Amino acid sequence: MFDSLQTRFQDIFRKLSGRPRLDEATIKEALREVRRAFLEADVNVKATKEFCQKIEERALGAEVLKSLTPAQQVISIVKEEMTELLGGQAATLDLPAGEARIMLVGLQGSGKTTTAAKLAKKLASQGRKPLLCAADVYRPAAIQQLEVVGERVGVPVFQMGTEADPVDIAREGARKARKEGLDTVILDTAGRLHIDEDMMAEVQRIKREWKPTHIMLVVDSMVGQDAVNQAEHFHQGLGISGAVLTKLDSDTRGGAAISIRYVTGRPIYFAGMGEKFDEFDVFYPDRMASRILGMGDVLTLIEKAQATIKEEEAEALQQKLLNQTFTFDDFLSQIRQVNKMGGITSLMSMLPGMGALDQLKKVNMGEDNMKFIEAMILSMTPDERAMPQLINSSRKRRIARGSGKTMQDVNRLLKQFTQAKEMMSLMAGGGMGGKKMKKGKKPKLSKKMMKRMMGMKNMFPGM
Repeated sequence: MFDSLQTRFQDIFRKLSGRPRLDEATIKEALREVRRAFLEADVNVKATKEFCQKIEERALGAEVLKSLTPAQQVISIVKEEMTELLGGQAATLDLPAGEARIMLVGLQGSGKTTTAAKLAKKLASQGRKPLLCAADVYRPAAIQQLEVVGERVGVPVFQMGTEADPVDIAREGARKARKEGLDTVILDTAGRLHIDEDMMAEVQRIKREWKPTHIMLVVDSMVGQDAVNQAEHFHQGLGISGAVLTKLDSDTRGGAAISIRYVTGRPIYFAGMGEKFDEFDVFYPDRMASRILGMGDVLTLIEKAQATIKEEEAEALQQKLLNQTFTFDDFLSQIRQVNKMGGITSLMSMLPGMGALDQLKKVNMGEDNMKFIEAMILSMTPDERAMPQLINSSRKRRIARGSGKTMQDVNRLLKQFTQAKEMMSLMAGGGMGGKKMKKGKKPKLSKKMMKRMMGMKNMFPGM
């Protein structure tokens, strides 16, 4: 995500940081690079111009030019203006305590149906009782798709077939929700391959007669500048409440995310970050700005960890590390938790400075190899997973055959498991070998342990 923008901004910041003092010519040169980066990323031209003007006005101010760290000041200004461009504060989807009606609109292929299920799951986790309502009566198998995704997220689906009028479907869906004590109706409307008068007339009629609480535009972030055109048309025709960006985990240039808020004046509520139903995050402008600028998104990383790893599990793991009873079963559990959190690539991209690194492109190999690591562990007996020291040459051959890997791969895994165990024990204990440190003292690493830490980059083959 935002690969090109991250790389360009990090190059710009690197050049600025290398200057002991900044002058007007240097700042204007940097802004030319920013302008070029934005236009290549399909950011709206007016948004680009206004963004660069604001930065220039602030960067040429006395507080920057006379500062001892002018480059840091400029970087801070860029981040603040980027956050403002994306919406400033995270938008809250305010829903009434009683019945709420959410109408999803957008072009065909933008991901409305999957987004409906993701949104329903998120609202259900917040205590709402959603109902999915199938109003796309034109696309083949659209109703069936909604029923399938609804079943997968545990949310009921209402449909009246392909012959019914979408307004009647919306009205009857709301009536069914009231009857069954459900408080949120999410209407999946029909899309087209492009915006046309018939589609706009239909969604306008639904809005007029059904009176939705929110109208949310679902936009495929991969379509670039066309996403901005869609947003303008739908906002002019319907008056949207806000937007949902899908496929932000893909190879997108990021122009849609940056432009939609500027063009419509409406917030981006959520961002789809993957195909799984829980990969649906609140859109935080400040965090997204940090990611675009290559500064990472540690807060989202922490939230993912808290949502995936229970506190008691973390405490139990720490105790195992301190007691030197960490096994391959525990290691396998950690690998699976990483996968639940989105995989290594997703997690590493949230770390400062990692998003645009070329090494991250190789991590996909690492994720593939994690499957083989899991296969090697599952090819071990319970005793072998608990006591790796039992694994001799003949057992290694059996494990290699069972997992489709080689003896060398098994040897590498055993060695790296031992190193990981020692390193995790060190971190769990706050000092050498898991020993607790005295208050006020900082942990010190021996040369041997530092050497092992440097070798941890090869923890997973392919990374």
